[in-house]
Amino acid sequence: MTGRVQSGETYYQSSDPLITEFVGDLVAKGRAARTCEAYARDLEHLGQFIEPPVENVPAVFAKLSTATASDIRRYVLDLMTVKRYRVVAVRRKLSAIRTFYKFLRRERYRDDNPALDVDLPKAEQRKPKVLRETEVAKLLSTRPEHTLAWLIVRDLAMAELLYGSGIRRAELAGLDLDQVDLDIKTIVVTGKGNKRRPVPLTQSAADAMTRYLAVRPASADRAFFLTRHGTRLGLRQVWVVMKQFAARSGIDRATTHSMRHSFATHLIENGADISTVQKLLGHANVSTTMVYLDQSIEHLRRSFEASHPRDHENFGTAGRKPNL
Repeated sequence: MTGRVQSGETYYQSSDPLITEFVGDLVAKGRAARTCEAYARDLEHLGQFIEPPVENVPAVFAKLSTATASDIRRYVLDLMTVKRYRVVAVRRKLSAIRTFYKFLRRERYRDDNPALDVDLPKAEQRKPKVLRETEVAKLLSTRPEHTLAWLIVRDLAMAELLYGSGIRRAELAGLDLDQVDLDIKTIVVTGKGNKRRPVPLTQSAADAMTRYLAVRPASADRAFFLTRHGTRLGLRQVWVVMKQFAARSGIDRATTHSMRHSFATHLIENGADISTVQKLLGHANVSTTMVYLDQSIEHLRRSFEASHPRDHENFGTAGRKPNL
């Protein structure tokens, strides 16, 4: 179930009172509604593993507050071997669990944090999916398929915005009309940890958004991007829009996140410094941004190997031969 907790955001309320108390603590610390819900559902998932709920009875996980490190290890093992969760998802769940038991210890519900005795699974070393500039150009020239003309304009503006600013899917969905200033080509987005940051736009993105505003239906909703029903787009709806672009353009790797990865990598390849890209992406730590520098170096290496004549089979056989 959900409940209205603060300033217009709807926060998830668990049927377990201890989880609800924990979520209240997260809310008091200014954590975003999406984060609070994710943490609560992670804890309910652990609670269901330790103590399966009774059917048709609101779930209250009495054993959650007394769980041992062994319980949590069995849960992690089940996630990875039986349910086949990706390592990144298991690490996120375990992080939420650690935060929960830290809260219980602070509030004197128990005197330890059993999750600290459970090692995080080793993180997967995955390179971000980056589209080539030619692929992005093809995608952005693809015409969406809609029966309503204004939705075509909307989807084109969304695609241009994702690549033209590097914002996250949730930041696009959460964008409000009063956070957009197309005269100075700047938007203000609310990122992770409810941190707000200004983000500049490309001229192409600003133009596409201007065309969308000209056909945007009148609505009491202050969201910049609307559904056909005049309400704010959800995260899944943004995802669907990009999947449709990927299908129609033939660029299968195109996603909301690959547009963000491409934005960052292309900036670095074209001379942007890493600290600037860090600020644009809203990364708290520059080490998170360094992965794009690695991608850029790979691009430079491929260009170097393709262009330098020394390792080519016909080196020195045409034109002026090297001095010996």
